[in-house]
Amino acid sequence: MKKIVILISGRGSNMQAIVAAGLPATIAAVISNEPSAAGLATAAAHGIATCVVDHRGYRERTEFDDVLADAIDAFGPDLVILAGFMRILTAPFVDRYAGRLLNIHPSLLPAFPGLHTHRRALEAGVKVHGCSVHFVTPELDHGPIVLQAAVPVLPGDNEDTLAARVLEQEHRIYVQAIRWFCEDRIKITPQGTVALLNQKSATAHVLLSPDFDS
Repeated sequence: MKKIVILISGRGSNMQAIVAAGLPATIAAVISNEPSAAGLATAAAHGIATCVVDHRGYRERTEFDDVLADAIDAFGPDLVILAGFMRILTAPFVDRYAGRLLNIHPSLLPAFPGLHTHRRALEAGVKVHGCSVHFVTPELDHGPIVLQAAVPVLPGDNEDTLAARVLEQEHRIYVQAIRWFCEDRIKITPQGTVALLNQKSATAHVLLSPDFDS
């Protein structure tokens, strides 16, 4: 059974969805860069080991990343999950976990990498928005995409309503992508894309929100 370490910075809603999913894996630890992160108490309540590596205690990002990596490696994970971890990681850190570091991003990548995705989607006038699970690479939000979910942008949407609709799909597809990883069904191809092994259908890896009309 694979071991997972989850990194958070806040309440960890995606972390909670992962914990509740009953995945074929052991969640070895939840680590945060924020001592006050509410998700730490949630993890502890589920009997999961927790750890804090406060980034404020380090002058250089590389120094913080080295200490964070040591904390992660102490649990010997097969997979590291970024679940609302609000730190940009250095290339050496990312390379250390190449092929076993996943992130969830609140947009249909490659559209709207970075911050304020919902605001930018509304300003751009797009009719479809969503979220993406991807492997992390040194280039921010540009790693191989595992799975995406699309939601409609509805008349009268604001950042909060759109974000809430996307978050529901984040909880759904992150769990699915992690399950695939734990079942050894994900392979990064030489072309830098993700192939799903033992796939039973030719359905593309894009899930539509129930908000779409059938």
